[in-house]
Amino acid sequence: MDNPATSTILRGMTHDSDILIVGGGLNGPALALALAQAGQRVTVIDALPHPVRKNAAFDGRAYALALASVRLLRAIGIWDRIAAKAQPMLEIKVSDGRAGTGPLSPFFLHFDHGEIEEGPMGHMCEDRFLRRAFLDAMSQEANIRQISGDAVTAQTMVPGGVEVTLSSGKVLRSGLLIGSDGRRSGTAERAGIRRTGWDYGQTALVCSIAHEKPHHGIAHQFFMPSGPLAILPLPGNVSSIVWSETTATAASFAALDDADFLHVLRPRFGDFLGEIAIKGPRYSYPLGLSLANHLVAERVALVGDAAHGLHPVAGQGLNAGLRDVAALAHVLDEARRRGEDFAAQDVLERYQRWRRFDIQTLALATDFSTRLFSSDNPLLRLGRDLGMGAINALPGLRRGMIREAAGLTGDLPALMRR
Repeated sequence: MDNPATSTILRGMTHDSDILIVGGGLNGPALALALAQAGQRVTVIDALPHPVRKNAAFDGRAYALALASVRLLRAIGIWDRIAAKAQPMLEIKVSDGRAGTGPLSPFFLHFDHGEIEEGPMGHMCEDRFLRRAFLDAMSQEANIRQISGDAVTAQTMVPGGVEVTLSSGKVLRSGLLIGSDGRRSGTAERAGIRRTGWDYGQTALVCSIAHEKPHHGIAHQFFMPSGPLAILPLPGNVSSIVWSETTATAASFAALDDADFLHVLRPRFGDFLGEIAIKGPRYSYPLGLSLANHLVAERVALVGDAAHGLHPVAGQGLNAGLRDVAALAHVLDEARRRGEDFAAQDVLERYQRWRRFDIQTLALATDFSTRLFSSDNPLLRLGRDLGMGAINALPGLRRGMIREAAGLTGDLPALMRR
């Protein structure tokens, strides 16, 4: 096999690689591995230096990986690298209640993995383990070239491809440019793709909590008027929390030391896991909705947060990005096998058609849930509580929601099938 730096001649133009991916977080490397294993030569560009990306310390960030996402990670050779460090989610409990005002609502949702045949609905895994696994896997893939510590400053369409200029002055050419560079995607902006979105007036407080009692693989979501509190199981007696509060309140809580932070967290967290303690640093980030108006432009495609930034209320941000990855890899590989120009507009439109409905549906669902459950209106509270109770009492509907949470519904790309 040729070295990945070897030039490829496509449609009369000299290319450094078949595909350039901007962004080396999680979705970009996942796509790079999927494409490289299908025979494409890929270059991944990330502005952060490689040692910084690989040697990230424990920071409390973790992801709920749906079963379909686990299938993708297994298919591209990542799952075996992280499986021992991942925590299966065996149950999900959703409740409505207010901090410090007595018992929660008697109406709730309870999802149990035993109600589906495929196994756990998903797994929790820390960001640091995922990143290291991706970096190690890419370094061992001959079809992937990594450029770290260098940023894209310009992109230009040229005959038969796209040309990007890096901050170092280096110029790269490729048949297709993929933006996996976050909600403020420079790739999208330079391609003329605008965004639609709004701020929720909420900020997420994120950290890990060590606790006295075992969590038994149960994920909890408590809905409170100021925003949801998710308690997500990690290996051992540790859970990741994503606590959404109004922006002003979150800022005041973020400024507290650990002891005072625990003092305001305990009434919301409860005592069902015994004594709790902060484990590692705490982070905060503003919450909003940000959708790219288009997923593709001329020889450009977007995946992950560059395509859609969602509220974390359903924990589907990374899962939606990995669905983008699986769908785009499927479309590009299929076009290549047919002998088509895989970067042609009609090919990229197939990817956009495939993903657009799912993204818009998920965005509407998370936006509706955020607004519905972040209200203290008595009538809304009664309505949502009765709704959760009704769903919980209907096994068929409940099982359908479990399969949806596991990512098993809809038209799945090949990499996410059984």
